[in-house]
Amino acid sequence: MEDITIKSATINDIEKILNEYYNNYNEDERLIKDKAHHIEYITTTKYIEKYLKSGNRILEVGAGTGRYSINYAKKGYRIDSVELVKRNLDILKSKITKDMNINAVQGNCVDLNIYDDNTFDITLILGPLYHLYEKKDINQAISEAIRVTKKCGKIFIAFLPDDAVVMSYGIRGKHIKDLKKVVDKNWKLPKIPKEIFATYRIEELQDIIKKFDVKELELVSTDGIAPNMAIYVNELDEEEFELYVDYHLKNCDRKELLGFSSHLLQIVEKL
Repeated sequence: MEDITIKSATINDIEKILNEYYNNYNEDERLIKDKAHHIEYITTTKYIEKYLKSGNRILEVGAGTGRYSINYAKKGYRIDSVELVKRNLDILKSKITKDMNINAVQGNCVDLNIYDDNTFDITLILGPLYHLYEKKDINQAISEAIRVTKKCGKIFIAFLPDDAVVMSYGIRGKHIKDLKKVVDKNWKLPKIPKEIFATYRIEELQDIIKKFDVKELELVSTDGIAPNMAIYVNELDEEEFELYVDYHLKNCDRKELLGFSSHLLQIVEKL
C-alpha cells in the first residue's frame, strides 16, 4: 500500500484503473473458486430471494461477469445489467442465451439516465461502492439506485469494511507497517484510487444512507470471517461445510460479528 497524497479521482480515472485491474483478474471465478469465497454468493442470494417476488424486475449495477444477473435471468426474471469494465461485460454477454430476458450494457453507477424513475423492484449495487473514492460519487451512485427503484422497492448495497483490510492485508498479509503509514490515528483507512478498493466503517455508510428517503431493513455479513479462515473452511468436507454455512446464515446479522467481515450488505427500502 502506497504512502501517497490522495487526489481526486474522476469517473474516467476510475474506469482506467478498473480496466487495468480487471483485465488481469479472474472476476468470473471469484465467487465459486472455493468454499470460503462461495459463502458470499450463498448469503447474498439468500437475502435477495427473501425480498424477491414473482414478476419483479431486477437491475444490477456493477454486474461484473454476471454471476447474479445470469442466475436470475435463468429463473425467468427480467434483468437489466450495467457494467463499467468492457472485459467483464463481454464475459457476461457471452453467457446470455435466447431464452433469457436480459439487457446488458456498458455504463457507470453514477449515471443511470438510460432508466426512468421508479422502474425496478430490486436494485443490486454489489460492487460499485468498492471502487468509489469521492463522497460526491458515493452519494450519486446511491441516489441513482434509489431513483430508478420503485416505491417500496429494495436496494442492496454491498461494501467493504475497514477492519477486514487490517486483518487480511495488514495482519495475514504481513503489511501492518505499510498500513500504519496511511491510516489515521484510529486506524481509519483512506480511499486511495491506486489501491483499487475503497473501504468504509459501518457508521460511515449508514450516515450516508440516512440522508436518503429510505428505510434500513437489514445489515448482514455476506462472508463473515471465512476469507480470513479460508485455509480451514476450504478443508471442511461437504457435511461440515453445510453445518458451517448453517451457522453463518443464522448469525450473519449479529452486530457483534459484523466488523471483521470481508463483505457487508446493507438492504434498504425506498419510501
